[in-house]
Amino acid sequence: MLDLGAIVKAYDIRGIVPDQWDVAEARALGGAFASVMALDTTGAPDARRAIVLGRDMRPSSQWLGDAFAEGVMAQGWDVVDIGLASTDGLYFASGSMNLPGAMFTASHNPQQYNGIKLCRAGAAPVGQDTGLAQIRDLASAGVPDADAPAGSIRAVDLLPEYARYLLDLVPLEGIRPLTVVVDAGSGMAGLTAPAVLEVGGLTVVPMYFELDGTFPHHEANPIDAKNLVDLQKKVVEVGADLGLAFDGDADRCFVVDETGAAVSPSALTALIADRELARGPGSTIIHNLITSWTVPEVVKERGGIPVRTRVGHSFIKAEMARTGAVFGGEHSGHFYFRDFWRADSGMLAALHVLSSLGFAPAGTTLSSLLTDYNRYAASGEINSVVDDQATAIARVRAAYVDTDATIDELDGLTVAGADWWFNLRPSNTEPLLRLNAEARSDDVMADLRDRVLAMVRKGDQ
Repeated sequence: MLDLGAIVKAYDIRGIVPDQWDVAEARALGGAFASVMALDTTGAPDARRAIVLGRDMRPSSQWLGDAFAEGVMAQGWDVVDIGLASTDGLYFASGSMNLPGAMFTASHNPQQYNGIKLCRAGAAPVGQDTGLAQIRDLASAGVPDADAPAGSIRAVDLLPEYARYLLDLVPLEGIRPLTVVVDAGSGMAGLTAPAVLEVGGLTVVPMYFELDGTFPHHEANPIDAKNLVDLQKKVVEVGADLGLAFDGDADRCFVVDETGAAVSPSALTALIADRELARGPGSTIIHNLITSWTVPEVVKERGGIPVRTRVGHSFIKAEMARTGAVFGGEHSGHFYFRDFWRADSGMLAALHVLSSLGFAPAGTTLSSLLTDYNRYAASGEINSVVDDQATAIARVRAAYVDTDATIDELDGLTVAGADWWFNLRPSNTEPLLRLNAEARSDDVMADLRDRVLAMVRKGDQ
């Protein structure tokens, strides 16, 4: 019996290769995935007899993906292998072909990790409550090969179709000349960016486009400021209009303006929401509770309906399905689009930024374009090692109970005053508390941040 408890997470499968999982586990997971998908009644009938498989550039993605495919085919299912792909490329394949899918990637994790992101037909997410726990249990117990002919595998190149689809959603034809530096971080944007961004008027300055799962230049994790340094320097050095940084599987995009300053994902959420509302007045926009107050303010000002959710793609996608929302954004750089099967796409978010700047009047800079979307001072996410998280949260909560502040516990603890708010959330996997704070001014934010951190860390550090 296989022990998969350590690698099956809330939303995906992820662990160290070969210490925590390898070929045997991958084959078992493939068989279990096909078995669970056989019970699915969504999508077209053929969607229950084939899965689409994509892989990132990590060396282990090849042999783990091959083993997974063997497990799928042993259940009598076929495999459509799209080869090297970004995660949003896998979602495109799943959505456009109406097939369940499996993407071998560990996203932004270091090189020794690998994982699988799974989805149902139409790129619908698979998480603990929507099949992942069942897949874990079946794979752990062992799935016998089906009493039926083995499935087959065929290779398909969908990259040109993926690029055309994105550019149909956000056309760039006719933009004014722009220079953009793109840092692929040796990840899958090194494959997708050349396919998508070969557009007239756009000059791309590539950084680290070679696919290399050992990440020789820096980790492919742009949410960590140290991994943006090379991009920021290059943008200033070449006088570029902006810079784009992608994580390892290119489903997240971070942006740097013409001065080299990092752009807040909340500002990008507000910008894209503004554009989507111009196209569909009165639409619903989803944002998680850690995005800036700017986002719901902009949505309301433009006549839209903001809906606040917990952090995490499963909550975002569920609310998008429930409300018919056209777009959703998270503070972590994930951006979700109704017209992309409610899936997240870093490249589609990048196209929105390029289109907005490219069709702005000559002389408009990205920093000036984003002025209205940067209304508050934010702390960013600050982690504290806390052994007794519940006691620390209770201590902070007690400090605000008898005040004029509002308190809610949708996801951790959120406390809001007239011109400030903060959220304190426990990590799902580590003894950490994560603090995000925002206020009208830098001084108020700094004071709020320091007071809450002092209470959080009392007796722990």
